[in-house]
Amino acid sequence: MEEPHIEEGHNQNKLLDVAPALISVHPSHKSIAATVGSDLRVFNLIDNSPVTLVDESNESFHKDSVRAIRYSASGKLFVSTGDDKLVKIWSAESWRCLNTICSEKRVTAVAVSHDDSYVCYADKFGVVWVVELGGITKKGVPLLSHYCSIITSLEFSPDGRYILSADRDFKIRVTVFPEEPLQGAHEIQSFCLGHTEFVTCIAFVSNPELTQSYLMSGSGDSTVRLWDIASGSLLDTCEVSTVAGHLESNESEQTQVTVSDLCAIPDSSLAAVAIQSFQGILLLSCDLSAHTLSITKVIQIPGESFIPTSISLSTSTLWMVSGASNGPNQPGYSRVRVISCIDSEKSSVLEDEQIPGGTKLLEKLQGKVSIEESVMIAASEAVRAAMSSLLMKKQYSEEKREFRKRSRNDKKTTN
Repeated sequence: MEEPHIEEGHNQNKLLDVAPALISVHPSHKSIAATVGSDLRVFNLIDNSPVTLVDESNESFHKDSVRAIRYSASGKLFVSTGDDKLVKIWSAESWRCLNTICSEKRVTAVAVSHDDSYVCYADKFGVVWVVELGGITKKGVPLLSHYCSIITSLEFSPDGRYILSADRDFKIRVTVFPEEPLQGAHEIQSFCLGHTEFVTCIAFVSNPELTQSYLMSGSGDSTVRLWDIASGSLLDTCEVSTVAGHLESNESEQTQVTVSDLCAIPDSSLAAVAIQSFQGILLLSCDLSAHTLSITKVIQIPGESFIPTSISLSTSTLWMVSGASNGPNQPGYSRVRVISCIDSEKSSVLEDEQIPGGTKLLEKLQGKVSIEESVMIAASEAVRAAMSSLLMKKQYSEEKREFRKRSRNDKKTTN
């Protein structure tokens, strides 16, 4: 398997500096966090006030683009990480930084165990590291590896038995999370194989009437897929390119689209799906008894150009953000929108004054209340190009392949 390689060139490097805006909401809707570039912005939804982060470590706040954020399932912890190789663990109550872990490589994904005992993070070379939060060692320890394939998403199974890792090479690995994680994870339960392009996101969907949860995955191959992780069996595939293409274009020939994010609605069989280049959200229904996926609703976002780069759910409220940053020292732009009652017939896209927190929240999370439409259009296009550049595997001539093999600096040497 070929290692990730970034071709030289000013335009290529500039694309890879682009980071999509991210959003994450507290599981009990107590606060909401958003990032654009290196800025981490948090708003308290209970007190209706912006949050001031406190970091007393020797390291400053993030110095480069944030690539992953996550609340723990309990809502007690929050983790942020990215291109500055720092994994910051915050108290989601006091918003004081509890620990800062230095990664050897840039970090692409993060997950927190359900008992808040472990934080796992994946670096750009496909290694997943684990940190024991109550332990003596404050450094990451290797847990598992995808062998030089960029890991795009990490997720613990609802019962905590497995840790799932999705990657650029079209696969999802289901690994048994060991009783002693610091000794490494050596038992693979299954591989979920079927996507024909990079996997972008994974999430679990469940129904209170059923004991088993199932995995949903989104990809650059225009599909959302449903899996049984115990066996790795593909249960169903939902094509989303037809719906998105029909709404966005009058062309008869539809092009392939990328699922940029998805999240399951708690205690239901519904999931929200965001698609690059599509100004709206798809609502998927999962019949977990019949093991089928279907599009049940298409919610278009009216008015300005708004293409979600990240989405997050709390109860029946869907939070969305659109935007990007052009590197650590460049200004970032983001726009926040909200869909209320997404799981009912009364779902609606809220106006700015109707959003919880109102203009105070928008000023905190966006940097300012109003964002020009032309800026958002440019940001959306930059994110699309950057993701394609980062995730699509490069093609090389035989001559160039041999040159790269000879010039590698990580080859084993013999005495």
